Amino acid sequence: MSLFLSIEGGDGAGKSTQAALLMTRLKAAEVDALLVHEPGGTALGEQVRRLVKGAASPSPVPELFLFEAARAQLVQDVIGPALTAGRVVVTDRYADSSTAYQGYGRGLDLEDVRALNRIATGGLMPDATILLDMPPERALARVDGTDGSGGRSDDPDQARFEREPIEFHQRVAEGFRTMAAEEPRRWFVVDASAGADAVAEKVWAIVSRLLDVRGIKSHA
Repeated sequence: MSLFLSIEGGDGAGKSTQAALLMTRLKAAEVDALLVHEPGGTALGEQVRRLVKGAASPSPVPELFLFEAARAQLVQDVIGPALTAGRVVVTDRYADSSTAYQGYGRGLDLEDVRALNRIATGGLMPDATILLDMPPERALARVDGTDGSGGRSDDPDQARFEREPIEFHQRVAEGFRTMAAEEPRRWFVVDASAGADAVAEKVWAIVSRLLDVRGIKSHA
């Protein structure tokens, strides 16, 4: 039995950290799981990642189409086959990120964004989405180290979204919260303000229940 999980949230909320910690728990529990990230996971996806996060970045509409192209390739080549094989797939960002960032954040028409999401994914949406929620001001302080954490070690050319005005990040955060409220059966909202280990325990509590519901054996 397969299970498709996405981890969403704004920049600095800890998605990549929590995705990696979740994979460690899944592997320790002997669950056959695969971790992917957006954009990426395929040759096309990695090229798109460099384009949309680099210094010479596209305007909102081309940006959206690039994300959708990478997503379509990832679903076709990686996510779809893994789910067909009965694996658990965890993705660091998915279609909801386009709705939040290009829709709510950039101001593109939400229905247009959702329509392109449906085309790119072939209608494949996660069984569950974990939203790492925290105030954008605190999340961005993690990124630049002004919270005392030392900041991130990312390539500066990959920080385009982080450099957007705080109002952009506030719109993105509100977009995620709106989507979670609209689909409460799919979304699980986790306060990401706590330390990474505490957040990981909350995430694992959610995922372990989902594994039980799906009848996926684990040895946690």
